[in-house]
Amino acid sequence: MAPPHPAHDVTEHVGYRLKRAAAALRGAMDKALRERGLTVPQYACLELLDQRPGLSNAELARGAFVTRQSMNVVLRGLQDADLISRPATTDHGRALPAHLTEAGRERLDAARSAVYAIERTMVDAFPQRRLAALLADLDRMAEALGR
Repeated sequence: MAPPHPAHDVTEHVGYRLKRAAAALRGAMDKALRERGLTVPQYACLELLDQRPGLSNAELARGAFVTRQSMNVVLRGLQDADLISRPATTDHGRALPAHLTEAGRERLDAARSAVYAIERTMVDAFPQRRLAALLADLDRMAEALGR
């Protein structure tokens, strides 16, 4: 089978380049967040709850790109650290809505600064006028694969 575009080796494929960029981002985020007592999924969870308080485990799992089981572990850890609150029971359904605590908001603010600095480094690596096109291209790639 012929490659989808001219490439001399695997390092010239789009998928390889995307994975390389994602691995570099994840490594930088892991390091920065570890210094602030968070993991990448925990940070993602706090960001999502800041934007949309009351999300359920399933909604948070989808937004953070982890399984529901993994998000259960993330939520327990955040709750044990008093960074989020969840009711012990709910009036309807099984979903337990989560909310940031004041400590969670403070931790998020500190972590957000570090993560935004990483993203700024990435964005500064290419002309600003190309950002909108890059974001649109990435969205189209994800949509082409059903995500």
